[in-house]
Amino acid sequence: MFLSCTTRIKQRRLMWYRPTNDLSISTPAVLVYPDRIEDNIRRMIAIAGSAQRLRPHVKTHKIAEVIRLQVQHGIKKFKCATLIEVEMVAGNGGIDILLAYPLLGPGVRQMFHIMERFPETKLAVTVDSPSACRQLCDQASERGKNVNVFVDLDNGMHRTGIEPERAGDLIDFILDNKYLTFSGLHVYDGHIHDLDIAERKLHCDKDFEGVTRLIHTLEEKRVMVKEIACGGSPTFPIHAQYESRTLCPGTPLFWDAGYKKSIPDLDFLPAAVVVGRVISKPTGNICFDLGYKSIASEMAHPRLSFFDLEIDRVINHSEEHLVVSNDKSQDLSVGDMVYALPTHVCPTIALHEEVYVVQNQQVVDTWDVVARRRTYSH
Repeated sequence: MFLSCTTRIKQRRLMWYRPTNDLSISTPAVLVYPDRIEDNIRRMIAIAGSAQRLRPHVKTHKIAEVIRLQVQHGIKKFKCATLIEVEMVAGNGGIDILLAYPLLGPGVRQMFHIMERFPETKLAVTVDSPSACRQLCDQASERGKNVNVFVDLDNGMHRTGIEPERAGDLIDFILDNKYLTFSGLHVYDGHIHDLDIAERKLHCDKDFEGVTRLIHTLEEKRVMVKEIACGGSPTFPIHAQYESRTLCPGTPLFWDAGYKKSIPDLDFLPAAVVVGRVISKPTGNICFDLGYKSIASEMAHPRLSFFDLEIDRVINHSEEHLVVSNDKSQDLSVGDMVYALPTHVCPTIALHEEVYVVQNQQVVDTWDVVARRRTYSH
């Protein structure tokens, strides 16, 4: 059937995720779209009210070029989970970095090495125990350095952090130590996932009450809380309503199928797409090269949301293969390419050494996922 030029252009626009030169892509792979990433950055800033209130988490992308895009839009503060991420941010324009992960063992010495390499960058770490503080102090005293610390508060996540009602003694310990500077509070509430935004706000505000009481107690003692770094993506728009809080979303930079479904009130564009090929058609099913070495596998199926394919069920998901059933399998041939949104984009990105960059529906470059490494080797 003949299609008019206008119709063909409209179809191409609807298939924004599909590059016209996709035969150059080695699959499985991830494609990223800088124009969409920048649009998401602008939307993050709009929710926050200003770029200065944002401290986006780096774990979603682990890519230097994404840091640079954020810096171009006025974002200078970042939150990291690994020393490799800290190094990447410091080398690409971030001037204020919070390492929100327990720093112990050799990591303490490595952190001081990064501080020496990037003396103009303000670096802080989270702590939730005197023992972690002592390890920082031991290394700081050897070097005659000072360490900025945020107290990590547990307000319901029960992963890391100290309960707000028990944090007073730890903060006193920090204030009494000449090698430590109390720089603020870190409050991650990743346990809050209520689908309805009103219920999510009630949940968020209730769980924050202990933090508020702690802040009031500190103010009465004339202890200044310089920063309150709050939340993740689900509670991002809620914490944004309180001007005193710094905001730490991560996933909105790329977005994914999981949050698109579970946080419908947030309007971000998918900016990272998984691409694979049909590699076999066993017994009427379809096998893709999308094993769990290329797709985050901690989520229940479906771990992908395909753009142009409805699947009945997942037959098998193993290291290098994804086998699904589909009643229109005859429409796909071996070698055909498929595109999908990952359910959880953050660990999916970390499985890839590089991503393909797509602009104007053309693959134009690749970006290294430089911070996927775990070991700091300098």
